[in-house]
Amino acid sequence: MAFPIPRLDHVVVDARDRMEEAARVYHSLGFHLTERSRHTLGSENHLAVFETDYVELLGFDPAGGKIRPDILAWPVGLNGLVFSLDQPEEFYGDLHSRGVPADEPQAFSRPVNLGAGLSHDAQFRVVRLRAGTASFGRVYFCHHLTPELIWRPEWRRHPNGAASVARVTIAARDPGASAGLLSRIFGPQAVRPGSPGSDVSWTLAAGSVAVDFLMPGILSHRLGDAAPDPAGRADYMAALAIRTASLAAAARALQAGGVAARIEPHRILVPAAAAMNVAIEFVE
Repeated sequence: MAFPIPRLDHVVVDARDRMEEAARVYHSLGFHLTERSRHTLGSENHLAVFETDYVELLGFDPAGGKIRPDILAWPVGLNGLVFSLDQPEEFYGDLHSRGVPADEPQAFSRPVNLGAGLSHDAQFRVVRLRAGTASFGRVYFCHHLTPELIWRPEWRRHPNGAASVARVTIAARDPGASAGLLSRIFGPQAVRPGSPGSDVSWTLAAGSVAVDFLMPGILSHRLGDAAPDPAGRADYMAALAIRTASLAAAARALQAGGVAARIEPHRILVPAAAAMNVAIEFVE
């Protein structure tokens, strides 16, 4: 069994029943969002689409009937880490052979409004790690059957210059165990210890995206009052670094949105309280 190459597909910010607020907040951060769409599973989303990945705002309408139990269990904030997948059935079999608990592949879709009265269904097949397998959140793998309905050029232009996800930061009491789970999935060569002097314990290299694991206390020291509320959790996804074409453009977008951020020479840090409980860094 060959290990798959880790490629970040997207990250999920759970908004629960606060989808209107989440859209308003992320517009103020300078992201261009797709219009709201409803999955056949019952959830609703907006996307901030980048070159090869995206941020998904995910929630539900409490008056709209079906609510997905896998998102109902999580607080507002960054809770989903999603990797690209090509062959769901084969991958599911590989996970089972490696002793990694996972649910069988699931198919679902959602309509995409293309304008001029045109609408097509974006279709997906996903494999999810079984609930509780990853202590820090939901981890799953997505096969896009219709990628042309996601990565559309008109949706990839953002006032803040956002071009891709650069880093996902995860707080974990036992970073080695959390990173070890991803090592079982992607192979030991994909996960490496932090460099000497770094506050990062372990890193998964997922293409141009780093998934960093560090101790909760170190995370608090790094982010200070910009850190998210863990909502009683010891392990949690805490921060996103977004690569922008221009920190100056990001600063202008944040100012236009009325967002107070910490502007430093090589990054702009938006506190989690201003981004639906996710600390967001803009970096070039």
